[in-house]
Amino acid sequence: MRVLAAPDKFRGTVTAAEAAAAIAAGVRESHPRARVREVPLSDGGEGFTDAFGGANRVSVVTGPLGEPTPAGWRLSGRTAVIEMAAASGLALVGGPEANDPVAASTRGTGELIGEAVDLGARRIFVGHGGSATTDGGLAALQALFPTPRLRGVELIAAVDVRCRFLDAAREFAGQKGASASQIELLSRRLERLAQVYLEDHGVDVVEIEGGGAAGGLAGGLAAVGASVVSGFELIAEELDLASAVEEADLVVTGEGFVDAASFDGKVVGGVAELAREFDVPVVVVAGEVFDGAGERVEAISLVERFGRERALADAAGCLAEVVAERLADA
Repeated sequence: MRVLAAPDKFRGTVTAAEAAAAIAAGVRESHPRARVREVPLSDGGEGFTDAFGGANRVSVVTGPLGEPTPAGWRLSGRTAVIEMAAASGLALVGGPEANDPVAASTRGTGELIGEAVDLGARRIFVGHGGSATTDGGLAALQALFPTPRLRGVELIAAVDVRCRFLDAAREFAGQKGASASQIELLSRRLERLAQVYLEDHGVDVVEIEGGGAAGGLAGGLAAVGASVVSGFELIAEELDLASAVEEADLVVTGEGFVDAASFDGKVVGGVAELAREFDVPVVVVAGEVFDGAGERVEAISLVERFGRERALADAAGCLAEVVAERLADA
C-alpha cells in the first residue's frame, strides 16, 4: 500500500509536519509494510516555510509593533521563502488583545525581502496569513526603498483568501483587535493608499483578487511587481504534488477545522480535488467538521471520536489512532 500523508497544520495543536508524521505512524501501525510519503502542506498561511523544508536562516527584523524580532526564513539557491507571520504576525504581539491594530506594520516583512534580494535571491515566495497588520503593505515597501532593486526578481505573494484590497480591514481587522471605529479608520487609510499606489506605481490594486491578504500586504507587493497567487497552488506546483497523488493508493489529508471554506483555495479542498482527478481515494481527518463538509468527502472528526479534551491535548496521538482504525480493514 502506498499512502500519501499531505495535511495542513492543526492550528494550536500540531504543525503540518507533525500531523504528517502522526498519519504515517497510524498507517504503519495497521500496515507495517506500507510505503508512506509525508508531504506537509500550507495554503500560504502559517507553516508556509515548513512546506518548502523549513527555515535555514534567522534575521532580526522590526516586529509588528517596532520591537526587534528574530524571524526564520529560507534561502535555497536563488529561491527565498518568507512567511510574513514570522516577521509581522499576530502571535508575535500576544494575540488580538495585545495588538495595536492601527500601528502594527509590515516593515519586518519588507526587511526580510530586502535581505533576500541582497543575498542574491531571484525568486521570492512570501506566504501571507496570521498577520497583525492592516497597513496595506506600506511599511514593507518603505523598507524595500528604492523599489527598483526588485527589478529582475520574481516576487510572488502566496495567499489563502480572495479578499480584495479595500475589504481587508472590514473582513479581518476585527480579528486583529480593531474596534469598529478603528476598522473604519483603517478602511479609509487603505482607500487613500490604493490611490497612492496607482499614482506612484501605475498599478490599480483595488481589483486584484487576494490583494487584501495580510491586511493588504499582497496588494502593496503587487504595486511593485509581485504576482498574487493561491498559496496552495504555488506549493502544489513547486512540490509536484500531482505526481505524489497519482502514485498513491490512498491520500490522507486534514486540518484543524474542515468546513465549506476548506474547499475554496485551502489545503483540504485542493488535495481532495487532485485525488478526484487521479481517481485516488482520499480521507480527511480534522479536529472538527462543520457545514456538512463530511458529505463532500470522507471526513473523520477527532473531537467526535475522542472528545474535545483529548483531541486538543493529544492531537498527534488521536491522528495516529484514528488513521490506524480507518485502515485496519483496508
